[in-house]
Amino acid sequence: MELAMKPMGAIGSMGPPSTELEGQVPGNRGIWVGILCELTEFALMFLAYAWFKHSHPEDFQRGPAMLYTACGVANTVVMLTSGYCAVRALLAIQRNDRRRAGNWLILTLIGGLAFLGIKAWEFNWNVEHGVVGTGNSFVAMYYYLTFNHLVHVVWGCLGLIWVILRNAFGAYSADDHEGLEAATLYWHATDLAWIVIFPLLYVLR
Repeated sequence: MELAMKPMGAIGSMGPPSTELEGQVPGNRGIWVGILCELTEFALMFLAYAWFKHSHPEDFQRGPAMLYTACGVANTVVMLTSGYCAVRALLAIQRNDRRRAGNWLILTLIGGLAFLGIKAWEFNWNVEHGVVGTGNSFVAMYYYLTFNHLVHVVWGCLGLIWVILRNAFGAYSADDHEGLEAATLYWHATDLAWIVIFPLLYVLR
């Protein structure tokens, strides 16, 4: 009788899976609100880009040739590389390897700072070559999009600095790394925005 009851007990324990993780999202709900706001902002800017391109096709036909394309390519490579480093940081902390997670986060931050440096040099080049927003719809949209994206990169870098410091003091582990995950999610959203911005400004005519 005892032997017969054991399988029944095992079957009885096979109820619905625990609901403890139901409704859980990567990072936290707050960061997803921020990401949604960021992507909505850029979606509206892309609509403005489409409107101005339709209204002033001649400006947008000549526009990409006015820019230093190599800077756009370099920043795309930098953003994609830093996004890869962010993924590696998350994978490392999921293995409870705080040291490697910290190293990958530092590389992600270096990528963000490199992006800012390249963009500052590009803006300086633009001014020296007369690429200013007066009277040209393409150039106005170029600065509108890139300055807004720049602000998000700065916010992302500040977030990375915060999680690097917290990780150094042992705040994250394989079981608890919500803040680190949130920072990497925001970084990927900023990555995604740039992947759309790059062809719109530097490639398409």
